[in-house]
Amino acid sequence: MGVCSVPVLLLLLQVLYISAEDTDGPVVCACDRCQGVVECRGARCFSSVKLEGGAALFERGCLKNDQQTLLQCSTSPSLNKAILCCATNLCNSNTTLSLFATAPEGEPVPYRVETLALFILAPVLVLVLLSVVSILACRRLHHGRLQRLQEFDTEQGTIDGLISSNVGDSTLADLLDHSCTSGSGSGLPFLVQRTVARQISLVECVGKGRYGEVWRGQWQGENVAVKIFSSRDEKSWFRETEIYNTVLLRHDNILGFMASDMTSRNSSTQLWLITHYHENGSLYDYLQRVAVETSEGLAMAASVANGLVHLHTEIFGTEGKPAIAHRDLKSKNILVTKDLRCCIADLGLAVTHSQADNLLDVGNNPKVGTKRYMAPEVLDESIQTDCFDAYKRVDIWAFGLVLWEIARRTYSNGIVEEYKPPFYDQVPNDPSFEDMRKVVCVEQQRPFIPNRWFSDPTLSALVKLMKECWYQNPSARLTALRIKKTLDKIYSSLEKGKES
Repeated sequence: MGVCSVPVLLLLLQVLYISAEDTDGPVVCACDRCQGVVECRGARCFSSVKLEGGAALFERGCLKNDQQTLLQCSTSPSLNKAILCCATNLCNSNTTLSLFATAPEGEPVPYRVETLALFILAPVLVLVLLSVVSILACRRLHHGRLQRLQEFDTEQGTIDGLISSNVGDSTLADLLDHSCTSGSGSGLPFLVQRTVARQISLVECVGKGRYGEVWRGQWQGENVAVKIFSSRDEKSWFRETEIYNTVLLRHDNILGFMASDMTSRNSSTQLWLITHYHENGSLYDYLQRVAVETSEGLAMAASVANGLVHLHTEIFGTEGKPAIAHRDLKSKNILVTKDLRCCIADLGLAVTHSQADNLLDVGNNPKVGTKRYMAPEVLDESIQTDCFDAYKRVDIWAFGLVLWEIARRTYSNGIVEEYKPPFYDQVPNDPSFEDMRKVVCVEQQRPFIPNRWFSDPTLSALVKLMKECWYQNPSARLTALRIKKTLDKIYSSLEKGKES
């Protein structure tokens, strides 16, 4: 019998000790160590068990006198030894056998310690494991919700136990210019963003696209633009939100960002991006409606170049910003302000780069831009995807096409062309990737330049600038800063011409 059964044996001996009949007088007892006999006489009989060398040793015999009986039988069972006393003839004869027997009916079954430990520890281990898994899952879910700006209870307005307070009578200028922002930095604090989003009423839909819809909304009596992304374009919404909230992006020629929110309306999740509202709409829409004077066209082009310079330039310091490449620059992604200047919008495909750690962040959006505006190296898939300058050169190619669109709608000697998109006469209305690759890469064609442009000094200078943006070799194209300085020089020459 092993060590594991000793506690059970001790229990049985104790039970037998308590239940033994107590009688007076000499009794006949079974004896294991009596010389030459198997029985002895004494005041009482005993059976004992003790642990030696990992084995249980049993002994039966007689207790000779009352003093011995009192001393021996009063000994309490221990882990190493136990004794059973009884006072009837041969009452200890079968005790040894009973020690090996299974527990009597109603008594606990003598399980091995290993088995009992398994029964006890297994549920505990399972509970611990489930708790760890639950905690990790909750942390992951919480982290995901924070990244996606956390869907919140629109009725109670609670976010992580905090209650959004009303922003009172603040105007957009107050919110964007005072202490709740980082000055020339990103958008409003998240808590204020959600408060603003919850107070906006949608008035009218002003545009639709593959990404979703743009609505004119009202907040505190002022117009705002609400871009509602479709659920399948969540990556663009998240990327644009990330860019606006993590970099110092405030600039006159970058669309002013107010708030981003994942909200629930009409039992469906909507992804909102809330920005300044410009009633003139996109440059694409404006040029279709209005032809511009030379000075107006130059001012528009220069403002786009200013915005592009700010994007492409890294600002160093604790309150700096990484360099950003747009990757989807086109007239539909440029808005016209009240003073007929432009600001760049739609940063859902933007790429960032920081020289400090040489980190290139391309996001996780698989879209690659608009095919009509794609540079040759994108169309033939030769672009260096691990080089940030390559993405800036893609923007320069697209800027050249936007400059061409503006030039077509600029008056020269009282003449102006109707609006047409780039390559309108060379590819279908909705060109495929292969259509554009054939025209731009194989045939190396460029948008058509009317002859009359060369007779106008300003438009002629713009034509030269466009062509320097359209080099087949990306590294030969101008930088955004060089374009800005060239446009400023052209504008100065135009103004001097007017004065003289």
